[in-house]
Amino acid sequence: MVLEQIQAVYFIGAGGIGMSALIRYFLSKGIRVAGYDRTPSPLTGRLISEGADIHFQDNVDLVPEPFKNLPYTLVVYTPAVDETHSELTYFRTNGFEVLKRSQILGLITKSNRGLCIAGTHGKTTVTSMTAYLLKQSHVDCNAFLGGILKNTGSNLMLSDRSDLTVIEADEYDRSFHQLSPYMAVITAADPDHLDIYGTPAEYRKSFEHFTSLIRPQGALIMAADAPLTPQLHDGVKLYTYSANNQSADFHATNIRVSNREFFFDFVGPDMLIQDIQLGVPVRVNVENSVAAIALASLNGVTPDEIRAAIQSFAGVERRFDVRLKKENLVYIDDYAHHPEELRNSILSVKELYADRKVTGIFQPHLYTRTRDFAAEFAQSLSLLDELILLDIYPAREEPIPGITSQVIFDQVTIPHKTLCTKAQLPAIIASGHYEVVLTLGAGDIDRLVQPIQEILASK
Repeated sequence: MVLEQIQAVYFIGAGGIGMSALIRYFLSKGIRVAGYDRTPSPLTGRLISEGADIHFQDNVDLVPEPFKNLPYTLVVYTPAVDETHSELTYFRTNGFEVLKRSQILGLITKSNRGLCIAGTHGKTTVTSMTAYLLKQSHVDCNAFLGGILKNTGSNLMLSDRSDLTVIEADEYDRSFHQLSPYMAVITAADPDHLDIYGTPAEYRKSFEHFTSLIRPQGALIMAADAPLTPQLHDGVKLYTYSANNQSADFHATNIRVSNREFFFDFVGPDMLIQDIQLGVPVRVNVENSVAAIALASLNGVTPDEIRAAIQSFAGVERRFDVRLKKENLVYIDDYAHHPEELRNSILSVKELYADRKVTGIFQPHLYTRTRDFAAEFAQSLSLLDELILLDIYPAREEPIPGITSQVIFDQVTIPHKTLCTKAQLPAIIASGHYEVVLTLGAGDIDRLVQPIQEILASK
């Protein structure tokens, strides 16, 4: 099957952020779309309103009949779906073309010039920044994002005049090995997903294999401190980037904070862009911006276009997402779920609000990640002034004996810490006194963001 032959697409795991971008892509082509997801969400609600037929029970009888009969129905599934899923089994048993989401993205990058951003953390922000820089310039692009860009309210960008396609390259399940990048960015290679990779060495090796997929005459832009040995074809250019290391090919200088706003100068080979103001003013976004600007500039975006777009970039939902900003109270929501991400998020917030108490509400994501990095989580969370720690969100995993949030909680060194369930959280928030609140995690803590915001707004 080739993409041009598809008449209908059925998605198993339709509510995932990466899957939803593909749903919107096929809907934009006038192709019929239906699918399954485990639970309704605001995102699935928007997809239904845009034309997708989505249900929430694993039941073959709920699959619309046309999707069972059309000769060119494509089935797309996410690795998070169990292999015993009855709808997935039905389509496989009956000879349908069944592909992972990453394989579809791979087909798209083979026909376009893919700009693929990978890394343990930072990739969603860098992907979104890069796409926004290109879209706001004379260059233009298509983009499949791993988050909802607040400037557009979507995770999909389409162009009828550019073959550049910006894609977030997911390392989970080695999905990014399906891609064929024209250019790539690697933001970090700190170990993660050890349930898949087994060891940090295998995790890094997977990133090194990803670099071997970059097309000849392309480019790799890699964080200067990434512990990787790229495997590049002849003709692929290697660049490094950093927020602080001035020996990197692309770097920032003259970083300064004024009235809780960040400014910096961007330095690249034969390029200097002065007085760039961050639209989302946190220190970690200086480095994210350097990577995005480097990739955009290599593809023809001008200095004036870059400066204007970085300032107007409103960020990504659940990435340093300022939900409430009153004179005496600030509420920020962030997707951070790896110890290094937590550290960067907390330190960035504490730098902006150095004179205020910062309270973090964290939901650990996955039993295996908690098991593998409990000490590192505790170390990062101990940077807070106050911690409220929730139960582990299991996602696709079964419980592991002895692994609960308690193993993190016991190692957190700050005196002001509370362990609670999601059900207990609203009452705790209502009874507490807060100055800066930061929610953190990749599980279903996003369902609590609006209730927390409403409670805090009433204070």
